[in-house]
Amino acid sequence: MQKKILSFIVPVRHPENSPDWGLLCVKLEQAARSIAGQTDSRWSAVVVVNHGATVPVMPRGIELERVDFAPNPLYERGTSSLDEFREAVRLDKGKRILAGLLACAPSEYVMIVDDDDLISCRLTEFAASRADSNGWFFQHGHVWQDGGRWTYVHDDFSRFCGTSHIIRRGLLGLPSSIETAEPDYIKRRLGSHVYIKEDLEHLGFALDPLPFPGSIYRVGHAGAHSGSPGLMRQLLFSRDALAHPRRTCRRLLSMRKIDDRLQREFFGTPSSS
Repeated sequence: MQKKILSFIVPVRHPENSPDWGLLCVKLEQAARSIAGQTDSRWSAVVVVNHGATVPVMPRGIELERVDFAPNPLYERGTSSLDEFREAVRLDKGKRILAGLLACAPSEYVMIVDDDDLISCRLTEFAASRADSNGWFFQHGHVWQDGGRWTYVHDDFSRFCGTSHIIRRGLLGLPSSIETAEPDYIKRRLGSHVYIKEDLEHLGFALDPLPFPGSIYRVGHAGAHSGSPGLMRQLLFSRDALAHPRRTCRRLLSMRKIDDRLQREFFGTPSSS
């Protein structure tokens, strides 16, 4: 059997936590097609989804891991504190990621992919060519308003988007089962992307910057849990943008049109225009 270089884990929320399951499935199908477009065949992927949830047929190489996790009662913040809300989201997402990691075929590296994001087709090939690295953080990545024709290349992407790290599997310190995993471990190491780079660096396992934009963070659609605003509103009409016109000009210079090259690299298909 061919040794796997990179495994992608896609955690999918409980259907009761989705405002529009049909829309989620459309985005998930696009994310799966993006993953399956890898230029190097030494990859695998696991989509973690609840038993009974209807999902699209996955491309070859992408497996389903069915779980029985209950809905996250604090998926919407409501009257809970911000800390309570974040902890609940991280625990639910982290458990789903752990289930996928324990189910996937052994590989050198792993990457978490949110179910509405898109990834570069070059990631597996790149990781295979630099197998001595601890992994990579995505210093640069595309921010894309769903359905738009332009992206914005963010220069601090790994702090902005969760689909932004490739980690050597052995550095995650995976437990043998979900039942034996400490909740704090699940929330910090797996359920959130904001700590992993600094935590590994503190342990002596610094990540390298990926030398090209590695993924597309989709914003401005109804199913986005982050509640992210539309791209142009964020860049041009936010309070920060209006207060710092020079900064806004620099951002506009980071805009990229979705041409055939970007379409093939991230969407798995050529442009229809």
